[in-house]
Amino acid sequence: MVMNPRVVNVLGLTHNTRHCERSEAIQKCSQRKDWIAAPPAEARNDVLRKSYVRFWGGIGSLALIVLLSACSLATKPAPDPLAVSHPPKHDKNTDAQWQTYATEAAFGSLKTQLPSTTPEPDVGYFEPKPQVLGKKTMVVTPHPMASYVAREVLRRGGNAVDAAVAASVMLTLVEPSASGIGGGGFMMVYNAKTKKLTTYDGRETAPASATPYGFVSSLKTPMPFYDAVRSGRSVGIPGLVKMLDVAHKDQGKTRWYELWMPTYVLAKKGFPVSPRLHALLEADPYLKQDPAARAYFYDKNGKAKAIGTLLKNPDLAESIQSIATNRSMAFYVDRLTDAMIAAVNARTPGHFTVEDFLLYEPVTRSALCGTYHGNRVCGMAPPSAGGVVTLQVLKMLEPMNLGKKAPQSADAIHLMTEATKLAYADRNAFVADPAFTSVKAEDLVGEQYLAKRAKAINPDRSMGLAKAGNVQNGTKYASVMQGIEPISTSHISIVDKDGNAVALTTSIENAFGARLMVKGFLMNNQLTDFAFSPVKGGKVVANQMEAGKRPRSSMSPTMVFDSKGNLTHVMGSVGGPTITPVVIQALVSRLDWQQSPEEVVNQGRFMNLNGPTELEKDRFSSDIEDALQAKGQDVKESVIASGLNIIAKNPKGGWIGAADPRREGVALGD
Repeated sequence: MVMNPRVVNVLGLTHNTRHCERSEAIQKCSQRKDWIAAPPAEARNDVLRKSYVRFWGGIGSLALIVLLSACSLATKPAPDPLAVSHPPKHDKNTDAQWQTYATEAAFGSLKTQLPSTTPEPDVGYFEPKPQVLGKKTMVVTPHPMASYVAREVLRRGGNAVDAAVAASVMLTLVEPSASGIGGGGFMMVYNAKTKKLTTYDGRETAPASATPYGFVSSLKTPMPFYDAVRSGRSVGIPGLVKMLDVAHKDQGKTRWYELWMPTYVLAKKGFPVSPRLHALLEADPYLKQDPAARAYFYDKNGKAKAIGTLLKNPDLAESIQSIATNRSMAFYVDRLTDAMIAAVNARTPGHFTVEDFLLYEPVTRSALCGTYHGNRVCGMAPPSAGGVVTLQVLKMLEPMNLGKKAPQSADAIHLMTEATKLAYADRNAFVADPAFTSVKAEDLVGEQYLAKRAKAINPDRSMGLAKAGNVQNGTKYASVMQGIEPISTSHISIVDKDGNAVALTTSIENAFGARLMVKGFLMNNQLTDFAFSPVKGGKVVANQMEAGKRPRSSMSPTMVFDSKGNLTHVMGSVGGPTITPVVIQALVSRLDWQQSPEEVVNQGRFMNLNGPTELEKDRFSSDIEDALQAKGQDVKESVIASGLNIIAKNPKGGWIGAADPRREGVALGD
């Protein structure tokens, strides 16, 4: 790997002596097939090494029998690992539901840009799961294996940060469509001892070669979305690994390499293809065009590997081993870096450089917090729009006393969707990477400003399309929805025995990201979250692409505290631009209507992104639709793919966890 001499001097590296080179002892250890190499000091301790082999080897064996279909782990005890010798049987009707749901969830309104396919049954996937009680700890993730590993970390003395690291790494393997080390994320960490809430911004950045016209074709028109996705220009510098490293150094307890070992073991041994993963693979027409992805996910005929097939990923195991041994340096200054640069540049020459990786840094930001009926609600600040939109909507709704209206009623839905229109008009006009915009998040959530915005809400009549507010005189930003955010992403909620908590939302953006597999993991396409047209109506678009800039996101990890400062909720969802309305609906359901976490994740979804009011298909009565239309709402039914994972304080002590029935996730408590 050839480095810029300036960067070499800064890092104290030479071409002959590299920071990331393993010692002879580690090289010998890395040849072992059943464990991952430890740092040099531990590598010489044979007794300790053997103990890790037995423990993590056992976890790997147990992993093989975790049923990945429809979250059976949440509804009945896990089977005896010694009694399982064949993949579980799957109901054909359920598999068909997954197929349809996966297509809708992955592509949504973008289906018109996909090759035409045979019409499928008009159904969505939904399998209710009971909420789970935990006396001391609670874990909710979007996949059973990630939940299992996170709980094991907590059981062995790790804290919430440790468990979140292990779970997010596991999702790279078992939920490759949604997230992974080739992407980024936003992480909120609450320290119960210090009462401090810290947020980590691990959002991807545009490389130095990026320009506002990166997604404009030679004809000076925006590129078709999937043409952009599958080009190297859609890939941002991944931030997840560096963010996890920084958070772990700040607040973790368990040794770093231990947290990566479960994924290493399972990648070597293999995990069974779930109905959801199979359906997503079948629905995607682009992933198989990448040779590495085709060889891994598909059979020789180009069909998605069958449900229950063991997927072994030795390339990912090798990548995991390197990062576990050398921390994030292995990802940003080593052979993995070379491989990512080469793969991306093969699709768009000159896109990535070594300096892009060396200069990447996550950002520790202050949480964006506000009050709602005596509760303190905290979310992510920009470049995530999640915190801004959530606080705007809640503050506009606060005087309207939703608690006195029937849950899920037409009156409540009308008020909530009207407020969301106003918030999304502001989001689309003003929210962007704060290093590149003069509009401050604090201005957008100010009480006086929102009181003026709320005057546009008529309880009896729709306002139609909302216009952006007047935050600054002479603002040059265009008020227009730019960029496309397909539905994907993963969310993890964790509380440990000491009351520490993590809300982590992570993503590679579109389902399977850029459809580019490198060393066993998929690269993101997060730069397509930037505006494709940098100018609209003669005004600059705030979220235009620029070198070093972080694209706007909808990820909305959220925590809630009561009037005494006690943590009461940890939550977040998936779903592209629909993430924030799902979180808002959950907050209103809990704080106004006192619904249980189980009721919150199971209830029908509704939202308005400053367009039509969408009601989740087959979840609302015709009376609700008629009442909304009578108020002038443009109503349509949609398959709304959420993935809400919520932890709530149990008034009787401990925690309550609930996982969205539209995904595979499970809640596990101790």
